[in-house]
Formats: sequence, structure tokens, C-alpha cells
Amino acid sequence: YVQFSARHQHTPCAFQVTSRVGSSPGKTDILNKMLDYTLQRFYPEISREDKETAVVELYRAIMERTARLVAKWQAVGFCHGVLNTDNMSVMGITIDYGPYGFMETYDPAFICNGSDKGGRYTYQAQPAICKWNVGKLGEMFSLVVPQQKLNDVLSTWDTVYNTAYLEQMRSKLGLLSIHSSDLDLVEELLTAMYRTQSDFTNTFLRLQDIDIVNGGIEECVEGMVSVCLPLHLVTKFVTTTYSKEDCDQLLKLVRMYASREDGYNPLAMYGIEPEVVIRDAETHRDLERLAKMTAEDKDKMDRDVWRVWLSKFKARLEEDHKCQVDDMDTYNRKRKEVMAAANPKVIPRNHVLQRAISDAENGDYDLVRRLRDVFEEPYTTPVEQWMCERELEKPPCVVT
Repeated sequence: YVQFSARHQHTPCAFQVTSRVGSSPGKTDILNKMLDYTLQRFYPEISREDKETAVVELYRAIMERTARLVAKWQAVGFCHGVLNTDNMSVMGITIDYGPYGFMETYDPAFICNGSDKGGRYTYQAQPAICKWNVGKLGEMFSLVVPQQKLNDVLSTWDTVYNTAYLEQMRSKLGLLSIHSSDLDLVEELLTAMYRTQSDFTNTFLRLQDIDIVNGGIEECVEGMVSVCLPLHLVTKFVTTTYSKEDCDQLLKLVRMYASREDGYNPLAMYGIEPEVVIRDAETHRDLERLAKMTAEDKDKMDRDVWRVWLSKFKARLEEDHKCQVDDMDTYNRKRKEVMAAANPKVIPRNHVLQRAISDAENGDYDLVRRLRDVFEEPYTTPVEQWMCERELEKPPCVVT
């Protein structure tokens, strides 16, 4: 396991936060040994005839693997929790899953690590953080390869990530063709999920269950409303990092420094991310609006939101079918098979894991064994219904 943070051993400049240098600053002989080992051990398909070309191709392979990895995370609602460089590997894998979590109620600002007070590693931040980490790895590689060549590789991150992410999301929606509007459709779906406090995993399973191709929109709306939180549970599940009073003050600072050309942000010294403050401000406004609603108002709003999106989805499916040679029934069967392979039936929800832990502490390992079998085949294993639902008696916990 070769970590990205091995860069600290070789970079001659002081680390930005700690002002410390690595133990072997500027010693390219050690760096070259590590590069040779990595190429030989993990990437034998890359030619080592020309060292500079080999290192650039190695960097490209690491970048692409990392981008595809985080795209898969986003597609299933997985949050790592501690995406430091030392938890990322040149193999495009990660370690240190102590505070990991799977998002239940969809929230782009979801934090699974209770110690991440500033929201650095939120669900929505993961792609950018992984890109930043790959960039830091490039700083080490720049000791033996021109930085511009590495920058050229890193500049393709967004294309690689977006392609992989959209491929995953098309599969989750059962789309068999590619259309330029697909990203908008996905983003509008996520917005609908956020506005209705829908369960991330179960939203896609419900889309898999409903027959939007042959059925009416209203029937499908009824199915989607079942994954939304009722009004009396919204305040229990929708949380913010900062109180409304603190958020109001922080938002003033965010706006004050947003226009600075040098990018200076004093909040960064305290681990406060401007994006989290902005998202919290939006959430507080939503909660104030919801506080004025009745249960019937919330139900009507949820139905209206899903009715709009499902109409767009149905139109996209009709276009999708035109690109196929199959009749509608065959097309619908094929797209449902694609969805089944892309949408897990079950995720490791905290309340499920906690029950298994509690049972094990009392000497009963039956549920532990059952979960082992379930999570080995989460896309195909039939599971008990309670494992697939949010714990509605109390809000989800986070791990520290």
C-alpha cells in the first residue's frame, strides 16, 4: 500500500499547514526507487523504457483510477469520512474506514465523521478533495517530471470523473443511451430528493419498481412519496453544522471575503468551509418554510416536486426507447435488469450495524453472520425489510 502522503518524505518546501518539511526533502534517489517499485509492482503494463513518459503515464493511471473510484462512491451514497492524502493509495483505493457512512436521507452536505466539524469531507466535497489529493501527489512527481506535464494530466480529471459518474447514474436510472441532457436530469433528481428529504438508496429502488414506461405519472408519484420524510420527522433528520445564529454571522464573513482575488479566507484557519455555511443557510431557510406547513402541505409539495421530475424522466425514457430496436416490453425488461445491477438492495445503515454490534456484545453472532452474507452480494441478496429502511425513532448517528 503506497500512500499519496509519501510526498511528505521528498518535497523540499514546507508543508503549508505545519510549516514542516519531509524527512527526505529533495532526495530524488529515494523517490525514483519508489517510482520504480510502484511501476514494477502495481503497473507492469506501463513501459519503463523512457522514465519521464513512464512517470507521466503512472500519474495518469492513478488519476483515472481515483476519479472512477469516487464516482462509484457518489453513485451509492458512500462517504469515506477522512480523505487525507495518507488514506489514499496509488492503486486507486483507500484505507481507514473508521468513520465511514452511507447516506440515508439525501443531503449533499452529509457528514459521516463527527469530528469533521468544518465539513471538509462532506458527500458533495469528495470528488474535489480526491482531485486535490491527486494534485498533491503530482507535487512529489514534479521532482522528476516537469510540473506542466502533470498539470496537463490533472486537467482531464473533470472529464474522467464526469464520464464515470454519468455512466453510473444512467445505469441507476436504466437509461440505455446517452443524451446531452442526462446530467441535468440527474441533478434535477438530486434536487427533488433533497427538497422532499428522500432516502437516497430507496429512491432508486422505487424508480426500479414503478412502471413509468407503461403506467401513468400519478401512479408513479404515489410510489415516490413513500420514500419522502413526513413533516413531523423532517426536523429530526435534517440537521445543520451550525446554528441559525452562528450561520448568519458566518455567512456575513463568507460574503465579505468571497470577492477577494487572492482567495484569502480567514475561516479556513478554523476548518470552516464556506460551502458548508452556504448550505446551512439554505437549510435553515427551508426549515423555517417547513415550520409554517401542515402535514398536508408537505405531502402536496412532495407530490408536486416528484410529478415535475417524473414527467421529464418519462419523456427521456421515450427518447431512450427510440434509440433501441426492441419493442417496449423488451426494452423495459432490459432497462430494469441494468437498474438491478446498479442499485444495491441494502446498504450498511447505522441502526442495522448497531443492532448487530449490540447482539454480538451479548454473545449472539447470528445477525453478524447474516449481514456478512447480505453485504457480500448487496445487489442480489433478498433482505429483511427492516434492514432497508431508515431508523425513524431517532436521528442517524455519526461516527467519531
